[in-house]
Amino acid sequence: MNRDLLKRLCAASGAPGKESDVIQLVRDELEPVADEFVTDPLGGAVARLAGDGPRLLLAAHADEIGFIVSHIEEGGFLRVLTLGGFDPKTLTAQRVLVHGRDDLLGVMGAKPVHLMTDEEKRRPAKVEDFYVDLGLPEERVRELVRPGDRVTRERSLDDIGDLVSGKSLDNRAGLYVMIEAVKRLGEHACDIHAAATVQEEVGMRGARVAASRVRPHLGLAIDITLANDGPDAKPHQRVTSVGDGAAIKVFDRSAIVPTAVVDHLVALAEERGIPYQLEVMPRGGTDTRELQLAGDGAIAGAVSIPARYVHQVVEACHPDDLDACVDLVVAFCETAQVLVQDG
Repeated sequence: MNRDLLKRLCAASGAPGKESDVIQLVRDELEPVADEFVTDPLGGAVARLAGDGPRLLLAAHADEIGFIVSHIEEGGFLRVLTLGGFDPKTLTAQRVLVHGRDDLLGVMGAKPVHLMTDEEKRRPAKVEDFYVDLGLPEERVRELVRPGDRVTRERSLDDIGDLVSGKSLDNRAGLYVMIEAVKRLGEHACDIHAAATVQEEVGMRGARVAASRVRPHLGLAIDITLANDGPDAKPHQRVTSVGDGAAIKVFDRSAIVPTAVVDHLVALAEERGIPYQLEVMPRGGTDTRELQLAGDGAIAGAVSIPARYVHQVVEACHPDDLDACVDLVVAFCETAQVLVQDG
């Protein structure tokens, strides 16, 4: 695993609608190996590796869950709205970066437990219970921050035992897999378009734009999936397990993957000795949906990276799973044209 690249991707800030720092990293990595590198009006980017066969669109989203400043309170405290799905209890005691005129380090503030009523202690946390404290006087805050500025969580990517853990592995892990796969590609028949999509966490908007522009015949989304393999999970609740290989999506609440795509990915994994597992995810969705609905419709599936603690600042995945996903995406890009020929 290329830890340096993954760390740089995870360290970059990219809340929905402000993914430019992440997109620049993608440009730095893929423009040198691409036949064409273009951006779209929403801010996403596509690296094209020309081929004579059907158009294959890879999609890995560049954004992470974050916040948008809604109001500056008296005293310089910031109120925020969420961009993406948050579990409010994960906001306690967190550091954040406010991307105003400068990048400013702040903390998520809330009422101290010493001052809470018994009812407040029992009530589950709500997003509106929190505010951002920049440690600056109100006048200075108003000079540096305005409503609409984005806020992201601050946390490094670190090794935790055999795993890597940090914020925004959803979906910098997927972006990493796509970049590494594209750089490894040899001969391929498909006309490959590798898209770093934007605003996935707020409705898969960037994938819709990319798919509309490319009009693919084939598609493959690359994203994380739930590794519900902790001590409280019953066997039937384990969507995937960390360390058991690349996850081949079969179903989520946004897309049903064609059996031909699942079978093709399984056959590739078995032929090439790539560890894999099947993913049936009961909730959530990915860019797969937009790839399937592109143009006149496309044959599309997804390769997923198992991850624990999704949408927290301690998301964790296994380097071996990342390597397996890279191998499987490379194999798919080299062979996907048969899905159109067979269809």
